[in-house]
Amino acid sequence: MSTFEIRDQFYLDGQPFKIISGGIHYFRVVPEYWRDRLEKLKAMGCNTVETYVCWNMHEPQPGQFNFEGMFDIKKFIETAGDLGLKVIVRPGPFICAEWEFGGLPGWLLRHDNIKLRGRYEPYMTYVRNYFTELFKILAPLQITQGGPIILFQIENEYGYYNDDREYLLEMGRMMRDLGAEVPFVTSDGPWDDALDCGKCDMALPTANFGSHVEEQFGVLAQHTNGGPLMCMEFWVGWFDNWGCGKHSTSNLYNNQRDFDDALRMGNINIYMFHGGTNFGFTNGSNYYDELSPDVTSYDYDAVLTEWGDITPKYEAFKAIVAKYAPVPEVEFTTKIEKGAYGTLECEARVSLNSVLEDISTPIEAPDPMCMEKLGQNFGYTLYRTSFPKGKTIGKLAFAKVSDRAIVFMEGKRFGTYYDRELLKEYDFKRSPYVYENDGDFDVLTENMGRVNFSYKIEYQRKGIEDGVLINGHYHTGWKMYPLPLDNIDKIDFDKPYYRDTAAFYKFSFQSFKSMDTFLDLEGFGKGCAFINGFNLGRFWDIGPQKRLYIPAPLIKNGRNEIVIFETEGRNARTIKLVAEPDLGPLELPYGRPE
Repeated sequence: MSTFEIRDQFYLDGQPFKIISGGIHYFRVVPEYWRDRLEKLKAMGCNTVETYVCWNMHEPQPGQFNFEGMFDIKKFIETAGDLGLKVIVRPGPFICAEWEFGGLPGWLLRHDNIKLRGRYEPYMTYVRNYFTELFKILAPLQITQGGPIILFQIENEYGYYNDDREYLLEMGRMMRDLGAEVPFVTSDGPWDDALDCGKCDMALPTANFGSHVEEQFGVLAQHTNGGPLMCMEFWVGWFDNWGCGKHSTSNLYNNQRDFDDALRMGNINIYMFHGGTNFGFTNGSNYYDELSPDVTSYDYDAVLTEWGDITPKYEAFKAIVAKYAPVPEVEFTTKIEKGAYGTLECEARVSLNSVLEDISTPIEAPDPMCMEKLGQNFGYTLYRTSFPKGKTIGKLAFAKVSDRAIVFMEGKRFGTYYDRELLKEYDFKRSPYVYENDGDFDVLTENMGRVNFSYKIEYQRKGIEDGVLINGHYHTGWKMYPLPLDNIDKIDFDKPYYRDTAAFYKFSFQSFKSMDTFLDLEGFGKGCAFINGFNLGRFWDIGPQKRLYIPAPLIKNGRNEIVIFETEGRNARTIKLVAEPDLGPLELPYGRPE
């Protein structure tokens, strides 16, 4: 058994230990590629890997736990240990990470008046229930018990959010009670107020930043009581949001200078060494002046690309690490090849309305209910009511709805409303809609990704929460169809397709060699894509991301099926599987200092 201590420096078995770490989120990488990414981390000279832990994926419903497949955190940590890497675990419960709801499960919002990230019930009970299961896995993997874990982080960037230090202490005591033996850290923004609010007497403060290292470490030193300096998130890039125009990139010269400074002065965790992918509906959002949902790629302009390629940043950082630590020779044991499978013709298509009852069981109530109270965490929700022939719709308003809503009347697309547009009342007095027959009034809502940062996490219920006003008054009598799209195998493509509707499109291809490839959806509008039932994530023609990454392990020998769900009525007869990514034009090329 070994020891890991925090004194004036970090000490491993009594000897000084400089942490040279890189961030890899196991839940953003297919398990077949974990070893490859970890081998490349070690080959760059890092001795440690850092990961967050995503509560919302590990407990998708209260009391139902999932630690398998992409969420097998035990296997990920053991793989790192097998390679001789140490591990920093940041278990949350809140992680930010540009991840849906900052890692909190959406079902927490079923509770009226719940307060998050504080000493409130039932929040703390749910955290304890989750941590009890999580630490059954993590505790035996600590270095004190022969495993690779050397540090746990308490909460995450709490100084940005609140100043309840007793909550942080309670979280630390909870982790100790559940078997945590290694030292604790916190991480916050590198200025006095954030560090002060996020302090915990049980933990060493660390800071998150990507530049001005001497200045930032100077501030941090005022809070560490003589302890070691560590940048827990050394930002080497940034994330993209839909509609931002360009793929965010950093200046390599500045990255090199700042990375060297950090290693000279202290310890570092590169955020991100490898970003990976927001598969499914797992992307988070930010909300300042407007809703800004993150794209499917979490490339982050990281040291490894989203698909695992070594970059010029990798080579530059490797040379800098060599000044401070030995860089081992590492054999890469996973063969990875990129390739194209060509142009695929659409084989079948069917409108959502035609298969609605096949993939969703409606819930009926007088008034619309938010997604969370319908038992749903992710995806879409369709709200349906009906009106008789001759009914005139002259005004429309939503009392409270998020994030995007498409209105259909008698199956015809009437309007699309996004973010702040959902706050308005719409007066159609010049062109009111008059029902030609008895017909449906549908509102298709989409959870675009819950906010993962700031106080707005408290206000993230999705779908329609407080009703729909027709002609100035609330309308009652609704059917609600949850559409998490986790059962697309139930879609019957022999049913009718209608133009300009939300619809599913089926394609297939034969594979005799599995290769990484990229899905080009030119001609399609907005939606999500599946391969062999696996949700690859969202697409949106506003960019900047234009192609979705498909890792080779998701491709089978023989026939493979791709299903596209598209909501805007924009589609093409073909899609392409190509060998090159397209994350959008670069914001900043590699080059000279700024």
